[in-house]
Amino acid sequence: MDRSAEFRRWKMQCLGKADLSRKGSVDEDVVELVQFLNARDEFFTTSSCAGRILLLDRGTNGFEVQKQNCCWLMVTHKSCLKDDVIVALKKASADTILKFEPFVLHVQCRQLQDAQILHTVAIDSGFRNSGITVGKRGKTMLAVRSTHGLEVPLSHKGKLMVTEEYIDFLVNIANQKMEENKKRIERFYNSLQYALERETITNLHSKIKEENNPLYMHKKKRNTEKARGRCITEENDKPENDESDPGISVVFSEDY
Repeated sequence: MDRSAEFRRWKMQCLGKADLSRKGSVDEDVVELVQFLNARDEFFTTSSCAGRILLLDRGTNGFEVQKQNCCWLMVTHKSCLKDDVIVALKKASADTILKFEPFVLHVQCRQLQDAQILHTVAIDSGFRNSGITVGKRGKTMLAVRSTHGLEVPLSHKGKLMVTEEYIDFLVNIANQKMEENKKRIERFYNSLQYALERETITNLHSKIKEENNPLYMHKKKRNTEKARGRCITEENDKPENDESDPGISVVFSEDY
């Protein structure tokens, strides 16, 4: 199976699987971007998040947040209000963290050249932490990430450690980051459409230029003449009036 056929098969398998994320669907702000990438032959997405503001309640073993081992008191992919956080904090029993997590997108690419196009657009759009990974059998993934996150502890063992005024201050910062995040997504999407369209036009022009090149035309003519010469030779080599030849070639395997 050639590389392109293998990639298409893998893409169909991955996109046919159920969405196992907490939300169970693609976030509204990145639906068009995800659909655009999945509609192209050279890409498919494996995971995405448009960006979100979280309030997490976790154990007291250190300050590292592990989302899989904590309680989600609040989550929104839109801007939020101070009162939303205050209400959610009333359910806290351990250490709570207010987080803003920026846009993240994982894209499988057919080849390294395709990933490099996306990577350049991502960096230019403000996603400075993006990177390309080449795995086994040449599988190439692009991770589009940003660094403008936010993570601040608010309570310890269920006790609020900050004032409501400070919570209001943090919420405003998180909302500003969310707005900047949306602008970067839009910039990335628009720039990506332009870059891929330009790449298609460039490839088309290169193909036309090559086909109009005298050397290419001479080579094509020579190959055609060689093929015609082989046909004539094979036709002349056939025995006349050989009625035993059914015109069918049979090839046996070595194990036959």
